[in-house]
Amino acid sequence: MALARKGRTQRTIDYWPGFVDALSTLLLSIMFLLSVFVLAQFLLSREISGKDEVLTRLNSQINELTQLLALEKSGKQDLEDSLANLQASLSQSEGERSRLQALLDKGAGSADAANEKLGRVGAELDAERQTSARAMSQIELLNQQIAALRSQIAAIEEALQASEAKDASSQTKIADLGRRLNVALAQRVQELNRYRSDFFGRLREILSDRENIRIVGDRFVFQSEVLFPSGGNELNPEGQVEMAKLASALLDLAKEIPAEINWVLRVDGHTDNVQLSGTGRYADNWELSSARATSVVKFLISKGVPADRLVAAGFGEYQPIAEGDSVEARSQNRRIELKLTEK
Repeated sequence: MALARKGRTQRTIDYWPGFVDALSTLLLSIMFLLSVFVLAQFLLSREISGKDEVLTRLNSQINELTQLLALEKSGKQDLEDSLANLQASLSQSEGERSRLQALLDKGAGSADAANEKLGRVGAELDAERQTSARAMSQIELLNQQIAALRSQIAAIEEALQASEAKDASSQTKIADLGRRLNVALAQRVQELNRYRSDFFGRLREILSDRENIRIVGDRFVFQSEVLFPSGGNELNPEGQVEMAKLASALLDLAKEIPAEINWVLRVDGHTDNVQLSGTGRYADNWELSSARATSVVKFLISKGVPADRLVAAGFGEYQPIAEGDSVEARSQNRRIELKLTEK
């Protein structure tokens, strides 16, 4: 049976280099996709911010042109009103001139007065004609300015529409890029979970095939009875054998993990909810759980595992995995958990 188990162990170890290559390729792919996404976000953000500044300047110019157009329209209306008044005055003056001419024809005695008044009316008519001509010239100039302003406004509106269309296109590209990146990351996470499951299966075979050593999620769970005597923190012979297997597996794993992955093995100590008397070596469950985790870490260091790759933590009775006060629940809660993670 020992030869058969050794054969199984050797066959499973043959898959590990492929796992490491796949994991390295996966991490490089994710880093490349993230770099592309960040670069695209940066370039598109710069382009969009530039378009926002152009839109702001164009909106400001439109407001100024709109105000100028309103002023020009107001001036045009005033000149048109003045022209209408002058034309009305001209009509009245011509009527007065006709009346005076009629009076001149009727009486010679009033001819001189009529001629004098007629001369004044003629001068007034000439002045009004000149004023009317100037008003017509100003109206024509205003019409030309209004036409030019309308052309500028049309050009600005066309530029605004083009900028808005380009901005909408950029936003669509960003959303599409984010969606594709999320899909790619989801696929990579699924692959990583599959590789992690295979890795846990390999370590399960290396450690042992006992019920009191389990894999729960991303952690290895050892019941305290396997490693420690009741109430103590010194590894018993059976626990030293299991931890020696773990140390050997960690040393082999450390040779294959890429240097850029800053990994650690976290050792978590847990107890049941039975309170200590406080008169013994440990005042409470906090101290007992921390002492057991530290004892495991020191043993692994003695077997050659680098100290900077190990972390010890004590949780006392405050992280149970089984609820209740039954013997079975308390036995499950007295445990050591090992989790391979990153710093």
